[in-house]
Amino acid sequence: MQDVALECRDLAKAFGGVPVLKGVSLALEAGSVTALAGENGAGKSTLMKIASGQVKPDGGQVLVGGEPLPHGDPQAAHRSGVAIIPQELAPIMDMTVYENLFIGRELRTRAGLLDRRGMARRARELLDVFGVEIDPQATMRRLPVGLRQLVEIVKSTSGGARILLLDEPSSAISDREVERLYAVIGRLREQGVAMLYTTHKMEEIRALADRVVVLRDGGLVLDRPIGDITDDEIVHAMIGRELQGFFPDLHAPGDEVALQVSGLHVSGYPRPVDLTVRRGEILGLAGLVGAGRTELLEAIFGVRRSTAGTVTVAGRPVKRNAPAAAITGGMALVPEDRKGAGAVLTMNVLDNGSLPRLSRFTVAGWLRQRSRSRQVGAAMESVKLRSRGLSQQVGTLSGGNQQKVVLARWLTGNVNVLLLDEPTRGVDVGARSEIYRIITELAASGMAVVMASSDMPEILSLAHRALVMRGGGVAGELTREDLSSPHVQDLIFRYAAGLNPDSAPAPRHTEKEGR
Repeated sequence: MQDVALECRDLAKAFGGVPVLKGVSLALEAGSVTALAGENGAGKSTLMKIASGQVKPDGGQVLVGGEPLPHGDPQAAHRSGVAIIPQELAPIMDMTVYENLFIGRELRTRAGLLDRRGMARRARELLDVFGVEIDPQATMRRLPVGLRQLVEIVKSTSGGARILLLDEPSSAISDREVERLYAVIGRLREQGVAMLYTTHKMEEIRALADRVVVLRDGGLVLDRPIGDITDDEIVHAMIGRELQGFFPDLHAPGDEVALQVSGLHVSGYPRPVDLTVRRGEILGLAGLVGAGRTELLEAIFGVRRSTAGTVTVAGRPVKRNAPAAAITGGMALVPEDRKGAGAVLTMNVLDNGSLPRLSRFTVAGWLRQRSRSRQVGAAMESVKLRSRGLSQQVGTLSGGNQQKVVLARWLTGNVNVLLLDEPTRGVDVGARSEIYRIITELAASGMAVVMASSDMPEILSLAHRALVMRGGGVAGELTREDLSSPHVQDLIFRYAAGLNPDSAPAPRHTEKEGR
């Protein structure tokens, strides 16, 4: 066994009398990655905050190198080499990269002045160690989220951190930035840094972890080497049940066209888009980061400018660049950024559920409280929202339940076309299966669904058809038969990367399909 860098013994914590951690014990070994998995609300973030000194436990102890840490003392944790990289980064955006790296430990000249040239040079050396190409003179605001995250990691480890706690570091970064993150984690492992890494993604657990620890309802239910456990066992430990029917069966779509997009020119992209979606059909949008999937959904709904083309819902034209007209026409949009553009986290469930159709619940400027409570309550019940009631603040709900609120609030009125942008991003595995059930049930009721997703299994298992996007346009179309082919992922990548799809192994089709 390697040296134990950090140990948690019997940690317990409750908020408002509700237990969040129940006697959790685990050990992080030097030069290893421990994946911390569990559904939202399982206690993962609380465990990290206790280990980093941000939260004082009600019971138990944290030890670093065998020495106990003072409870609730982040400075003591920092001095002992413990650093946390939170999901919501907090760099000083208008300062440069090197200024952020050296804040609080600035280099000075013999005259006592700031040695800016020396800090920039040293910053370049530190970044080069991890193979990260970032201009030390650039302001943090100019960097994408993934590079800001890497700067925070370099800052922590260069300051002496030997234990790194990473809270869902890949949740808001592109695939290319994820590759950089993996490379940095590999170098940190070689340097003997102990890491605790929370993630909802099974592929990340397999790619990075030496051990996997699972929390459920505040208790530790699994702690095993990654090589000794299957994916199904990990999922079962997380949700406490077998994951039967993770993706529901698809119902056959109807024949009537619900959405027709013709020659839609999305501002900033050179090629127009044409697509048709039938009632009851789920159309997947696949592609690489930057392919234009989000932009297309936003343009169809009218929140992003389009310069030409037509959008027709249920045979009626919808005015472009006019979200109000889209809503009146029976369209709904669930955006990718749930916290920034979807829900108002400081408002309660009832108020969030009223927002898209506020005029429906008002008379002469007065809210019809009984009517909106009844209709919003029915919508939330239809998606099986888990909350303390309509008065609960949305920010206190789990990620999966926040997403249910964002989706269900449209169901207080008529919806012909549902536009979903990354519907399960930041949602744990148990809640995902519930959201998949909701999507397929809405489609079965006759709703047309257009779903952009970077999660390949979602596209392959939920979509009746899929369009692969590249550069804002449609690079290829895949039928349900294509999506069931063993070679479909290679075909999707070729379309997305602009390669010749004919050189990929061809999906098999029956003569009946005319292919």
